[in-house]
Amino acid sequence: MAVGKEIRTKIASIKNTQKITRAMEMVAASKMRKTKDRMQATRPYSKKISQIINHLSHANPEYKHPYMIEREVKRVGIIVISSDRGLCGGLNANLFRTILNEMQQWSSRNIEIDICTVGGKAANFFSNINANVIGQVAKLGDTPHQMDIIGVIKIMLDGYENGTIDQLHVINNEFVNTMTQKPIMTQLLPVVAGDLEDDLSGHWDYLYEPGAKEVLDHLLKRYVESIVYQGLVENNACEQAARMVAMKSASDNAGNIIKELQLVYNKARQAAITQEISEIVAGAAAV
Repeated sequence: MAVGKEIRTKIASIKNTQKITRAMEMVAASKMRKTKDRMQATRPYSKKISQIINHLSHANPEYKHPYMIEREVKRVGIIVISSDRGLCGGLNANLFRTILNEMQQWSSRNIEIDICTVGGKAANFFSNINANVIGQVAKLGDTPHQMDIIGVIKIMLDGYENGTIDQLHVINNEFVNTMTQKPIMTQLLPVVAGDLEDDLSGHWDYLYEPGAKEVLDHLLKRYVESIVYQGLVENNACEQAARMVAMKSASDNAGNIIKELQLVYNKARQAAITQEISEIVAGAAAV
């Protein structure tokens, strides 16, 4: 019964795969809770510093920082944050699809693009399409530190200060809930004035100590670093959530395949038994 043996081998192989996917699902669920807590802990700081920078963009100080001055865009810089590993569904594919659409629009306007990657998947992807990658960092683990990404941020900030980059963006996956993660692109520089939550016009401004230049130099760099780091921890939470969902789906699909193969095996076994009985009856009748 060669067919039955082959089916049994396939069933055993799929069961082993199912054990692996279930283990990976449980590991991802555990990591997701930790990365989600870390993400929620860093959100208030990034939200507050964004609010302060937004207020500053509406002010009329005597000193206008270069990070707040718009200029003609000839080259843009993009910090792309992806995962280091795969097996997380379409998380990275959706991110790359979004950035490629943006890159096509810039290219159609003859705008050149510099890219810094955070995460192994982004580094591999942009290397394969021969993009202009000027910096990269990978293998940050599940608990990345802000110091791990200072290098790629400094490359972009130096380019902006030297005038080789006219706009700086960061793109990452935003954690909506366990089932939903979406790519989001944020313009970091020049700072764009958004809507104020409160009506502060006409009766407010900032007093700088020791001076506007010293304060803004430090504050705007911390702003860029905090937004990029927030994107990194958001992406980590998205990665674990997407991996948990993908592994659960893989485990369920393996269970369905096992049921189908078990049914085929039972039918083949029944057919073999029926054939043996028929041969025995035919032999008895011949005697």
